[in-house]
Amino acid sequence: MSTLFKHIFYVLILLLLLNSTPSQCHSKGLRPGKPDGNVHLTKNLTRAQLSEQQFMKWVKFVGSLKHSVFKAAKNKLFPSFTLHVAKNPNAGHFTKIQAAIDSLPFINLVRVVIKVHAGVYMEKVNIPPLKSFITIEGAGADKTIVQWGDTAQTPSGPKKQPMGTFNSATFAVNSPYFIAKNITFKNTSPVPKPGAIGKQAVAFRISADTASFLGCRFLGAQDTLYDHLGRHYYKDCYIEGSVDFIFGNGLSLFEGCHVHAIAQNIGALTAQGRSSMLEETGFSFVNCKVTGSGALYLGRAWGPFSRVVFAYTYMDNIIIPKGWYNWGDPNREMTVFYGQYKCTGPGARFAGRVSWSRELTKEEAKPFISLTFIDGSEWIKI
Repeated sequence: MSTLFKHIFYVLILLLLLNSTPSQCHSKGLRPGKPDGNVHLTKNLTRAQLSEQQFMKWVKFVGSLKHSVFKAAKNKLFPSFTLHVAKNPNAGHFTKIQAAIDSLPFINLVRVVIKVHAGVYMEKVNIPPLKSFITIEGAGADKTIVQWGDTAQTPSGPKKQPMGTFNSATFAVNSPYFIAKNITFKNTSPVPKPGAIGKQAVAFRISADTASFLGCRFLGAQDTLYDHLGRHYYKDCYIEGSVDFIFGNGLSLFEGCHVHAIAQNIGALTAQGRSSMLEETGFSFVNCKVTGSGALYLGRAWGPFSRVVFAYTYMDNIIIPKGWYNWGDPNREMTVFYGQYKCTGPGARFAGRVSWSRELTKEEAKPFISLTFIDGSEWIKI
């Protein structure tokens, strides 16, 4: 096979793996937006029956080993080579993380480890779609920090138009099989006042499938972690923010993570964006800890079919008793799925929760609390 045909062949294979979807700009404040559409009940079903029916369909979906909308994952874990980034030019190959990424081939098909030495790196980083299998490894989350300060209203481009939430990320990943270890991603924008417009400020955006984060910190205020799309695994991470600070439409498992609110008034931990019953997405928090300040919703129904589960999680007394908010659209109460299982702490009491959330049974919780939830046995090896 000639070199040209080999390149064409690799490109076709990689494009099939990416399974990408068009990105959507996320622009929202604490005030609820307009409903995305009316949800009509089937004539012969009550609300309770419809809710139960949709729930059992979801349990059946996530209980299987493989999700039908995702292709089999084939990760590459053994590094082909390692690059070093250091503040001191004499200590590494590069002084900027983006420079190290730019040095890789346009189409990257081998595992590359980029070790980022201790220091504060003032830069905005973007990994393009065809540079897969990249590992970013810091010297420790408290020692290696990548930071920038864009918000949704930051002027961008020749016309100086607001860049939007999607482009505000300090660190953005658009390629599959990404791994981050022991590093901090930070957006330096301050906590916005309640109701402020255009203050979304993303610290990290993941817009690709099969990404793992181990011992990382995500620091910001409104919209800190944009879990945009794909299957993702967060292990022993620290995530800080105020409003909707874990949001997006990924299928993601958070295990052993510390989630800390810095809301000045009312905040929200999650805004999961599932928009139809055909999407197999949702967030699951297992053996996590929720602390902080302000009055915090566990989640807001950004998507009309939003799904979030907390299991074996400690919740401080900052949790609003109702727990969840319908985004100002009562129709979403019939289609969202919000659940708790064996959570502890003063904020975990289920007695005051909204009637459309669930206290799960062991059988109901089972699909959400292991790596099976994200097909992890295929692509996660820790």
